[in-house]
Amino acid sequence: MLISQILDDAETIRVVARSGGKTRIINGARSVYSLAMEAARTGTGLEALIERKGYGETVDLDAAYKKGRLVSPINHPDPAHLHLTGTGLTHLGSAATRDSMHKKLSDGEEQLTDSMKMFRMGLEGGKPAKGQIGVQPEWFYKGNGTMAIAPGAALMSPAFAQDAGEEPEIAGIYVIGDDGAPFRVGFTLSNEFSDHVTERVNYLFLAHSKLRNASFGPEILIGDLPADIRGSSRILRDGKLLWEKPFLSGEANMSHTIANLEHHHFKYSAFRQPGDVHVHMFGTATLSFADGIRTEAGDVFEIEAKDFGLPLRNPLEIEKPVKVAVKAL
Repeated sequence: MLISQILDDAETIRVVARSGGKTRIINGARSVYSLAMEAARTGTGLEALIERKGYGETVDLDAAYKKGRLVSPINHPDPAHLHLTGTGLTHLGSAATRDSMHKKLSDGEEQLTDSMKMFRMGLEGGKPAKGQIGVQPEWFYKGNGTMAIAPGAALMSPAFAQDAGEEPEIAGIYVIGDDGAPFRVGFTLSNEFSDHVTERVNYLFLAHSKLRNASFGPEILIGDLPADIRGSSRILRDGKLLWEKPFLSGEANMSHTIANLEHHHFKYSAFRQPGDVHVHMFGTATLSFADGIRTEAGDVFEIEAKDFGLPLRNPLEIEKPVKVAVKAL
């Protein structure tokens, strides 16, 4: 089942769902957030709760997307309580990339960068036996709900950024129950938008490079994550294809299990605050930046994978410079 959120003619959020057939409005669902919290509070599976509520009229989801009527597939009434986070160095990449990495891993310890050391740690301990805790991954913070951009809306790159590049990823969507227990709503496509030039200056600049917009959706896949996900990431310029490359995800293509990544995020009590929403991105091995692409304002990012419904599209805009001055009180 795929669920998403659209705006009706009265600017009211409607939650819609589809499961191989037509897209229909879910009766009595004010938002995906309220639906998820109801499922958590009642101990009901989300899909079962949706079926129990029943369906109303059908909608043309693709047409709504083209009209700009889709919003992020989950939000929070207070954007400060939605957390955008992610993890990197989790994917094995293509065969060539994997061979290259393993070749470098044969070098002496003193020759390895911190990134390569962490990649090796994931290879050796990112998939622990069931019930065991594996090695912790790289982790980063992207911002709160004010940084979340709806499917179809523009990703805004800061005026001071040195790069504005896409990262096609799968994200887990979570709500925190009243008792502090995390509940997974499902999985969705995401564009973990980053500044790769800044990141490459020095690994300690990673935190700066990640404080950017991100977009996710348009639809959330309820249920288990497919083990082998094959999608495409592309960039359009002036309506023409500028760059395209396949991307792989799912545990068959990763050095960590999803459970291990989830454990190392939610082990922190700050991320188990009742009522909060988390969008946690699981990493990628495919970047246009690695192929020498430099994006420009007006370019359109498009990420798709058949398991996740409609593609995630976002144009790129560059923010105007802003002067910031700190005033003493």
